[in-house]
Amino acid sequence: MNKNPIIAFLLAFFPGGGLMYLGKVLRGFFYTAVVFGIPALSAAVVFMTGAEFFLVFALGGLLMYLVNFIDTVVTASKLYNRAGQIDEGAAVEKNPDSERFFTIVLSFIPGLGHFQLGLVYRGMTLLAVFLGLGAMILFVTMMTGRTEFLVFLASLPVIWIYGFFDVMQLLDRKSKGETLVDRSVLEEFEKKRPDSSKSKAIATLLSIVPGAGHLYLGLQKRGIQLMAAFLLSIYILDVLRLGIFLFIVPIIWFYSFFDGLQKASQSESGELEDEPIVSYLINHQKWIGIGLILLGLYYIGMNIIIPMANPILGERYGIDLHYWIYSYVQPAIICLILIGGGIKLLSGKKADKEGEAK
Repeated sequence: MNKNPIIAFLLAFFPGGGLMYLGKVLRGFFYTAVVFGIPALSAAVVFMTGAEFFLVFALGGLLMYLVNFIDTVVTASKLYNRAGQIDEGAAVEKNPDSERFFTIVLSFIPGLGHFQLGLVYRGMTLLAVFLGLGAMILFVTMMTGRTEFLVFLASLPVIWIYGFFDVMQLLDRKSKGETLVDRSVLEEFEKKRPDSSKSKAIATLLSIVPGAGHLYLGLQKRGIQLMAAFLLSIYILDVLRLGIFLFIVPIIWFYSFFDGLQKASQSESGELEDEPIVSYLINHQKWIGIGLILLGLYYIGMNIIIPMANPILGERYGIDLHYWIYSYVQPAIICLILIGGGIKLLSGKKADKEGEAK
């Protein structure tokens, strides 16, 4: 009875199951015993001795689990060795079943299945998006020390599912004799549009990243400001230890997302005007320059001057300059900024009312 390699690969998710299905019972039982036995033995040793170091050996079970997959794929691929061969000395044709098997196996990593089909550019796009997004989320989480940002990792399974079903669809089209064109997902969506207008669906999808949807629609000023506001707010709140104002980050995200949806709807009816979120800074760049100078002075003081002066002041006068700055000076500056901003808003509102009264 012929064995199906795809079924063997799926059964390999249970250690040794795929090899048992292929008739390699002893080898399959070996993987089952090792994958489950090493972690169980490590846990038993830790329980009896209390030495938590032995938990490291439990990783051996994970390693053998991966080896089980590789062994199953190699063993299953041998079923195709004779397929496609004609007579002795004749050329060997490419077996479509073999290509389908390897494409499905490689598709468990987004983009690799497309490589198998010869769609290098499309596969590279999916692989870069999957790995790049995961790396960015982990980087922001480590920089801020806020595990709440790990919730964005939920977008990775969405990309994985899309990549898997996309390669299955392309594989089916290739089996029907269609010629596959190596282009990215965004290019394919754009090609399906009868005119040169931007796709509302793509703009909506890109709006998940603040500012990205606006950049796609050609709103460069608005998109850059929203992206900068989102990333800078994360950085500044972390540096100044303003965890109480962390609610600002989701506010910027929601505003950017729904603003992107609105601009995408407007793009279908006519031309969009690239209006920046804060137009005041465009005409008053000197304030940006002043802000950069103050930020540079802040880092010079905190990373150079204070570390040099703190031991001397501590030894002579018993003053811990770091403690005073973090406990009193920095909160005082933040309070003054908040109070000044509130006074500015109130005075502006009062001036508007007086203008309306005239």
